[in-house]
Amino acid sequence: MVTKNQSPELEKVLSFLSEIGIDIIEKELQTSFLPGLSLGPNCLYIDFEKLLYPGDILHETGHLAVTTSTERKIAGTNEMAADWPTQGEEIAAILWSFAAAKHLELPIEFVFHPNGYKNDSEWLISNFTSENYIGLPFLEWAGLALGKERATKEGKEAFPKMLKWLRD
Repeated sequence: MVTKNQSPELEKVLSFLSEIGIDIIEKELQTSFLPGLSLGPNCLYIDFEKLLYPGDILHETGHLAVTTSTERKIAGTNEMAADWPTQGEEIAAILWSFAAAKHLELPIEFVFHPNGYKNDSEWLISNFTSENYIGLPFLEWAGLALGKERATKEGKEAFPKMLKWLRD
């Protein structure tokens, strides 16, 4: 069981989300895809009593972050498209959560724990630590980050540094 004030890592994550403009709403959740987490309009609902893996907070926030601002306002409602997130948005949210973990100086295993990602956590860790950033073209297209080549041309920092944390 996780409590809101249990770990410095969790406090770091919650502070970061506040800084980038994602609201955290403590709420009792009966059912959710990930234990203790659910998405809402520009917010993340967290049931700290049911939250098993605090790193999942970054992944779920990644869904909001890579979604357009218009769609972010209707996330978790009946107005949101039934096929949301798309496969592209899913992999972009995974990569976004990696960038967030790096930014917060958290171990990559904090997000990519063994009980997540359909048993592909080790594969994701291996790819990302080898700088094989699956999903980076989506983040570039969305204006959130730059690959090495484009960053060099533009004199900016390459991924995993982000240009911004939320898509317009």
